[in-house]
Amino acid sequence: MIEKIKSLPDKPGVYQYFDKNGKLLYIGKAKNLKKRIKSYFRFNPFRPADNLTPRIYKMVNETKDLNYIVVESENDALILENSLIKQLKPKYNILLRDDKTYPYIYINLDEPFPMPDITRKIIKGKNIKYFGPFSSGANAILKTIYEELPLVQNKSCLKGKKACLYYQMKRCLAPCENKITPDEYRKIIDKAIELIKNKDKLLEILNKKMQKYAENLQFEEAAEIRDRIKSIESAEIYSNVDLAKLEDLDIFAVEVFDKKAVVIRIFVRNGKVVASSHNIINSQTIPEKNEIYTRAILEFYSNETPFTSSKILVGEDFEEREWVSKVLSEKFNKKISIITPTTKERKNLIKLAKLNALEVIKNIKENTVLKEIQSLFNLQNTPYKIEIFDTSHIQGEAVVGAMAVWEENRFKKNDYRHYHLNSKDEYSQMKELLTRRAKSFDKAPPPDMWLIDGGEVQLKIAKEIIDSSGANIDVLAISKEKINSKAHRAKGSAKDKIYFFEKNKIEKLALSTNDKRLQFLQKLRDEAHRFAIEFHRKTKIKKDTQIELLKIKGIGKAKMTKLLNYFGTFENIKKAPFDELKDILNEKDAKKIIEFFKENR
Repeated sequence: MIEKIKSLPDKPGVYQYFDKNGKLLYIGKAKNLKKRIKSYFRFNPFRPADNLTPRIYKMVNETKDLNYIVVESENDALILENSLIKQLKPKYNILLRDDKTYPYIYINLDEPFPMPDITRKIIKGKNIKYFGPFSSGANAILKTIYEELPLVQNKSCLKGKKACLYYQMKRCLAPCENKITPDEYRKIIDKAIELIKNKDKLLEILNKKMQKYAENLQFEEAAEIRDRIKSIESAEIYSNVDLAKLEDLDIFAVEVFDKKAVVIRIFVRNGKVVASSHNIINSQTIPEKNEIYTRAILEFYSNETPFTSSKILVGEDFEEREWVSKVLSEKFNKKISIITPTTKERKNLIKLAKLNALEVIKNIKENTVLKEIQSLFNLQNTPYKIEIFDTSHIQGEAVVGAMAVWEENRFKKNDYRHYHLNSKDEYSQMKELLTRRAKSFDKAPPPDMWLIDGGEVQLKIAKEIIDSSGANIDVLAISKEKINSKAHRAKGSAKDKIYFFEKNKIEKLALSTNDKRLQFLQKLRDEAHRFAIEFHRKTKIKKDTQIELLKIKGIGKAKMTKLLNYFGTFENIKKAPFDELKDILNEKDAKKIIEFFKENR
């Protein structure tokens, strides 16, 4: 190790620290590898440096080996470090799992009859107007606007030459029949833009609508409007802060609470707060603000957004501020400044962000079962985020895999994934499923723990895949109790066994049926099973429908492909009107398809 440190190059790069068992502890980047790595150590005798923080001191003390990668530039080092941390989740690095991009509402004003729509990407065009970003509520805003204003309701409407049902319902003014000019339509678009900008007006409309539904005893409709109101309201921090300048700012503030941290993002457009979002970081060690700011900003701007402010405001100065600013400026091909606040208005925005961080942390409910599971099975990590896997098939048909996700004390259904599998036996199916998930660690970072529906063999398969990926993940398997060769799933009485690794040897444990730790793991396993079965059924129905459709005389594979390319799914073909089917194929085939679905309804 000492010889490796002495022979390090004076070049930019990324370094990795490993413990005595070869486990990855930490990934860092350096403008100069030799200087940076030497700064962690003292050499007479060889030991960790005295000026390190407690977290880094502990990490360096555990370090028994290191590797490094030389890169061409300092910026490459920062980007590679961020990418590797996401994929491998080292023990002492901070990982932000929020890699999603936020939606924007956009309007293409070059079109004669533009339609407001949602995007997460840059839309090609010279006269595109963007609104956002929205952490939530974009769909609710759009739905309300389309209900309130007689806009073109569907892109296919403009292709037709005849007014449709929306015209009869007075929700569209039929530009397809030239019943409205582009100039007249533009006035309606201007009203739509006003509503997007003025959330108070939008919420006033929705509250009146909800009241009316409630008075008419239309409670389901009233509840749907109530949910829309909540979605729009939750996207925004309400604030009296209005900046003197009509400027755009992206604001990041970080607050640390023991082994947790909160990252608050606030978006200011034209001098007003328009939206906000937050991340909770559950760290295995006490996190440091320096690293969180770097991770949070790089992660948020990992994809090019429809609008990126040229000014990023941060709660505190941090070590790599200038470095991150340089990387983003090169990425977006414009000067992006990362600034600590100096004016009163900007300081008030930071104060607002930190106040909201305190509110977020107050509302976190600790799940003591997670700590108990870590202790019982001697896990490296507290399993704050768990991915649960199961497979499903009937006699080798419609083989699917499913992944459910538990995080922040709830099932995160937006993060669920399902997979079509090709393998024939249950062990190969699990191997295929887990391998495909591991290959996506660069896009969706790994969790703290995998829970596998299976026994000793499935646990071993999972461990091999985790080890080959290099990621820092614990793994457990839960095997269903069998009665008369069938799985016993009775809640509260199933004597399931849990398999785990103890010093590289597989052990099994049978907990009491009323043990909260067992019940928690059963709850997770059962949710993955439900999700797998549900997807299997849908896959089977779709496959059976496809087979049946191909039985219609004259509807061959070529025509079926044509229909699917247009309608997207078999369900949409089933719902398609005669005229659309006729336009895609011909009158004779359209009649056959309509008759087929009538007979097989």
